[in-house]
Amino acid sequence: MKKLIAEFIGTLWLVLGGCGSAVLAAAYPELGIGFAGVALAFGLTVLTMAYAIGHISGCHLNPAVSIGLWVGGRFDKKELLPYIGAQVLGGIAGAGILFLIVSGKAGFELGGFAANGYGEHSPGGYNMLAALVSEIVMTFMFLVIILGATHPKAPKGFAGIAIGLGLTLIHLISIPVTNTSVNPARSTSQALFVGDWALGQLWLFWVAPIVGAILAGIVYKVISPEKE
Repeated sequence: MKKLIAEFIGTLWLVLGGCGSAVLAAAYPELGIGFAGVALAFGLTVLTMAYAIGHISGCHLNPAVSIGLWVGGRFDKKELLPYIGAQVLGGIAGAGILFLIVSGKAGFELGGFAANGYGEHSPGGYNMLAALVSEIVMTFMFLVIILGATHPKAPKGFAGIAIGLGLTLIHLISIPVTNTSVNPARSTSQALFVGDWALGQLWLFWVAPIVGAILAGIVYKVISPEKE
């Protein structure tokens, strides 16, 4: 239960910090943080939680990460579904808090609410194939970073920095394509509030990250320097 509470809080923080920066600060007149600021915000949420709850739950904050770690031999299968449930609920809670904040402004309009999308709902107008490839590859690389940074032969104490900066880089690359998911819980939380097209396209942001994570788990077991 302690692990699940930690995953709930961590995923809440990821959605509130990352999506909150996109909704509240990205396009703020003259002082907005833009894509680079949003990318850094997502990275910082993971970096801070890695040191806050990593010793409790492993700081997955992401169903794809939990699945990838399981495939890579780093996570117990019996904990997989409870972790995913806690992550999805934490993401929804984070999105709910963000909604309460943004709806407190006069003339409030929900807009895209940092939801993930493709086609006309992609920030750069990228089609479904581009979104699929982007999400698979970016999640694959994210899991390779996680599996490598947390390996027993990796330098101790720096995993959170590598993982946080890795997620920042992933967002710098792919925000224009899909608003960057690589995390089904993060996508679900925003889609539930947007509804309509966001729920219709949500399937891609479950399938692609999970495929990327599974591939990374398989590949890293092959290239890993030794059995753990």
